[in-house]
Amino acid sequence: MGMEEEASTVTLTDEGGKTLLCYVEHSLEVDGTDYVLLLPVDSPIEIFAWEVDEEDEEVETLVDLDDDEIDKVFETAKAVLAEQELTLQRTAFSLTAAGDLPELNEEETITLDLADEGEDFEAEQFQRLAFFYHEEQAYDICTPLDPLLFFARVDSKGLPQLLSPEEFQAVRSQLESKLFEAMED
Repeated sequence: MGMEEEASTVTLTDEGGKTLLCYVEHSLEVDGTDYVLLLPVDSPIEIFAWEVDEEDEEVETLVDLDDDEIDKVFETAKAVLAEQELTLQRTAFSLTAAGDLPELNEEETITLDLADEGEDFEAEQFQRLAFFYHEEQAYDICTPLDPLLFFARVDSKGLPQLLSPEEFQAVRSQLESKLFEAMED
């Protein structure tokens, strides 16, 4: 695909009506159903709070924010990112920032060990974009270094429907093998 050729985009919508504009990275068919692998157009954003360990005050950990906490700090985080000419957005499935991310600086990389329920730890790397305080609580604004990808099923109207975790598990191996074949071509 040449740089001048526009990648097609689709919009994912969550249950609350928020939207997320995505590029269609791959289209796949499994058992007569069309699926698409989607990559958000804007950069995904995570806001983490620094929490002091109750047993050892020297130890601080980064914790994910729930929606209520994001609501409290959103305007502050938006103002902090605006200083870097990034526009923080409340989009479906993830916060995003429109604009050009700064060059990756190794010193601004954070590695988090994320544990899935009952599964192994998975290390995820983030680029720290900004740090701020809100009501004496420290926060980091980061973007994941690995792309945030979504699998969606294309419904009868041609609209992408994000796969539920159960649906994804049911077709995961078939999607992954088709994707692997497509990438080898």
